[in-house]
Amino acid sequence: MKTDILVIGSSNTDMVIQAERLPAAGETILGGRFFMNPGGKGANQAVAAARLGGRITFIAKTGNDIFGKQSLGLFNAEGINTGYMLSDPENPSGVALITVDKNAENCIVVASGANASLSEKDLLPAKTVIENAGIVLMQLEIPLETVRFVAQTAAAKGVMVVLNPAPACLLPAGLLNQISVLTPNEKEAEMLSGIEVSDIESAQRAAQKIKDQGVKTVIITLGSKGALLFHENEYTHAPGYMVKAVDTTAAGDVFNGALVVALAEGKNMQESTRFACEAAAISVTKLGAQASAPYKTEVDEFRDALIQTSDIK
Repeated sequence: MKTDILVIGSSNTDMVIQAERLPAAGETILGGRFFMNPGGKGANQAVAAARLGGRITFIAKTGNDIFGKQSLGLFNAEGINTGYMLSDPENPSGVALITVDKNAENCIVVASGANASLSEKDLLPAKTVIENAGIVLMQLEIPLETVRFVAQTAAAKGVMVVLNPAPACLLPAGLLNQISVLTPNEKEAEMLSGIEVSDIESAQRAAQKIKDQGVKTVIITLGSKGALLFHENEYTHAPGYMVKAVDTTAAGDVFNGALVVALAEGKNMQESTRFACEAAAISVTKLGAQASAPYKTEVDEFRDALIQTSDIK
């Protein structure tokens, strides 16, 4: 079984500089290699899901500029349905300035551009698509009012809504009641729960606090330590994997894209979370955002190698 996945979110162009270390406040440092990549959390997640075999429709708003046109061409090349994409005649496409250090850690500043103007009105022509999706996946690089409209529209029809609450921010009252699966990282979980997440035990406490606010399922991503799943009042720790990290920029986006693909294929929540951890582990071994998203064959090979070394059963 496979259901259609609707991703609604941001599309950016990432401008990346590799450096020995991240600069301190007010400091200028010399970097190394510079490159540009298509990015944006929504676009990253849509591309990741498409490469892993999902049937994807992506809705985003770009500027009427070269970045927007290039992004649309790339989505089409990935086999993503772009029939509901929007072009903003007034605002430029979103861009992100990213610095990546020698340890694969990064810092990011985003200029939202057209992403910030994606409104409820823009999505009214797609209301039927939202109501009939198998799974809706969103993030927070578009206006909260738009996220809330989509969540309410989908939830009213019993559609599974997965929200990646990134970048971290406080969420409006009532939104979490519409969310089927919430996927914060450690910092985002801390903001939503008030509990600092530093290990599995604290992640469990934070997940419980978040679930008490109305979310059905909480998955806290823990970087190299994997992810903590809190589903049907049961905690499950999906392991992380020892890999040579090069760039962690879109690991969370790959996790979310992989998660919804596995769920759309009928896998249970535990299997889907583990699959997402595997895909995310592969992504950090590559440079770039969408460029780092693995294909299904890569994840299959990764798992086969793990089985042969008895890391998983």
